[in-house]
Amino acid sequence: MRDPQHPDPSEITLPRVLAALSDPIRLGLVRLLADGQERGWGELRAPVAKSTLSHHLEVLRDAGVTQTRQEGTRCFVQLRRTDLDTRFPQLMAALLSVAAADDIGGDVTAAR
Repeated sequence: MRDPQHPDPSEITLPRVLAALSDPIRLGLVRLLADGQERGWGELRAPVAKSTLSHHLEVLRDAGVTQTRQEGTRCFVQLRRTDLDTRFPQLMAALLSVAAADDIGGDVTAAR
């Protein structure tokens, strides 16, 4: 993996965040990460190929929704909830609430 680049919080834009969250798999990843835990990419389970999951994680990172940290050959991801809540107050709470109520992305899980 190339050195992950993350937008500065001031560069996170609403159109990019909404575009990133328009996919059910990506919304499911955000629902999973909303508990505040950092997770290894290998722990994430979704009904897509690993390469597709990697693409979804890249879209979320590039939009500023997640933060990726590389440690040796492993990559870890977490939600940038504080940055998102600062830029767009109540947006994440509303999106997560509706996604949970409608079970959008509910098939995305973490390995135990």
